[in-house]
Amino acid sequence: MERGRAPGQRAGLTRATVLRAARDLLAERGLPGLSMRALAARLDVAPNALYSHVANKTALLDELLDDVLAEVAVPPDDVADPAAGLHALLASTYTVLLAHPGLVPLYLSRQGAHGPHAHRLGEVTAALLRRAHVAEPAVPEALRVLIVYTIGFAAFASHLPEGTGTERRPGTAQMRDNFRQGLDWLVSGIRQTAGERP
Repeated sequence: MERGRAPGQRAGLTRATVLRAARDLLAERGLPGLSMRALAARLDVAPNALYSHVANKTALLDELLDDVLAEVAVPPDDVADPAAGLHALLASTYTVLLAHPGLVPLYLSRQGAHGPHAHRLGEVTAALLRRAHVAEPAVPEALRVLIVYTIGFAAFASHLPEGTGTERRPGTAQMRDNFRQGLDWLVSGIRQTAGERP
């Protein structure tokens, strides 16, 4: 007889398995189709087995948002050009968000993610801003602006209508180029207006 193990543990579930199944379900059915009951059915377990790993649907969504951010490529701590490091980090974030369009509206509604991966990315971005000589009082605001720009651009690009790619309707490649150009302008402007004065 098994003792001291929760239903999810007895079912052989892991957090990674639950999140992977939830991500697949979200991609197939959208947010309305992602429920704890539907997720349990996908994993062939009783719904209460899930609660060993996530408290409820809200917690599940928060876990999903943060888990996806683990895919973002982080520049090395000693990257020679901090502005280039910022550009690479946010461009990778944009690419990752576009790979998970079903989650982008959740990033907007929750104003980003708040788990360990999100905190790590925030710390890296802030460190790069400081190395780029952005004055300390402006670092949190600059960080917020960069996050809003990246998520907002991803939200727009991930919901382009069918038949895009004309002069009036930009396609995916053009949106990517627009994002990168805009990011250059934004980082340059932040450094010029919020930079440390000699």
